[in-house]
Amino acid sequence: MIVMDIAAQIKNNLIERIKNSNDLNFLRAIQTIFDTSDQSLYKLSDEQEHAIQKGREQIASGNFKDHEDVMREMKAWLANK
Repeated sequence: MIVMDIAAQIKNNLIERIKNSNDLNFLRAIQTIFDTSDQSLYKLSDEQEHAIQKGREQIASGNFKDHEDVMREMKAWLANK
């Protein structure tokens, strides 16, 4: 729980410093850090990229089911178990 408290304190401190800053260089530096951090979070493997592309192609060709249809099928399947 202490780690969460420290994380919350750091977040609150950063939020306040960003809100109160008019230093464009500082704000750009913070933006760069966030942008760089976001890029590393979304680095996908070739296999993941391929799976996403395949899914997009299936959607484009109409080969998908609506959430409601899937839920109906699952409820019917579960009722027969």
